[in-house]
Amino acid sequence: MKNKVLCGADRIVRDGYVFNGRCGLITNHTGVLKDLASTVDILKDVCNLVALFGPEHGVRGDKQAGENVSYYTDQKSALPVYSLYGENTFEAERKISSLDTLIFDIQDVGARFYTYQYTLTDSMKICAENGVKCIVLDRPNPLGGMRAEGTILDSRFSSFVGRFPTPIRSALTIGEFAMMMNETERISCDLSVIPMDGWKRDMYFDDTDLVFIQPSPNIPTVDTAFSYIGTCIFEGTNISEGRGTTKPFEMIGAPWLDSGRVIDLMGNCDGVILRECSFTPTFSDYKDIFCHGIQLHITDRNLYSPFSVGIKLFDIINRTHKEFEIEPFLFNLTGTDEIIKPDFSAEDFIKRETEKTIQWRNFSKKWHMY
Repeated sequence: MKNKVLCGADRIVRDGYVFNGRCGLITNHTGVLKDLASTVDILKDVCNLVALFGPEHGVRGDKQAGENVSYYTDQKSALPVYSLYGENTFEAERKISSLDTLIFDIQDVGARFYTYQYTLTDSMKICAENGVKCIVLDRPNPLGGMRAEGTILDSRFSSFVGRFPTPIRSALTIGEFAMMMNETERISCDLSVIPMDGWKRDMYFDDTDLVFIQPSPNIPTVDTAFSYIGTCIFEGTNISEGRGTTKPFEMIGAPWLDSGRVIDLMGNCDGVILRECSFTPTFSDYKDIFCHGIQLHITDRNLYSPFSVGIKLFDIINRTHKEFEIEPFLFNLTGTDEIIKPDFSAEDFIKRETEKTIQWRNFSKKWHMY
């Protein structure tokens, strides 16, 4: 039995929210109501909506990771669209400063690497500087709200894939994250969050009666979002993280990877089975090149620690493959450079980071709404 959940966007219609003055909307293809009607269409009927703002992947979610999106007019709504991702954000920032209210409605995935949350906090800073009201329409954390895990970001490695001292998996909704950052990072904008109805912290996304719309091209399923917590770190190496396949982040591999040996050294992992596989990416790393790979099959989400599995995979591959290469971007993803030290112990590292994350989660409860 699915749990009935209403997102913040649904409550606009049900509760008759009123938005003042000239309004802008940060959204993408995930900004929909329960009946899949676009938030853009709904807001056009209830407020003076004058502009749309797109995060990474664009307002319609059709751009690949890192692809720059320029200013254009949305064909369906006839509204101007400004990009908040990449180098050309000046026009977007200037437009936000001219608004009375900025609304945010995007489905996040609950991972520190995911850039939508930093699009939000950057916009909150612009709002604070210009006296613009910011309203977040809350949505579920697909990974639930109970378990946080992963390294706490070292400020030396702050970037657009990890800006604040949070764990990789925060267990916060996007609204809770906004409230926490508004206070802890002293953004101090005029922020309101329209909460969900019916969501509880022990719910994964597919425990709800909501439709999961892939938040970006390479997060097609809820299971992908889980494994993304652990395997995204391979973006900072010469291991393919499965982009260009139908199972991104659920498979990793390379032409030179000894998959069987790695799996043997991994041993049994709680909540997930590792299987030898092969794939040939159609784009991204190793495009059109046959790769030996490892696929992660989740058997129990409550037991599965994607962060622990990802760190152990990294450590084993690093110790057993001379072909393995690391790029500085790795540290932006992991939030630390400890994992490449000669005396690195994956088990000890995971234990220490788990203790830190438990402390962080207890601290973050101040901003829990559910």
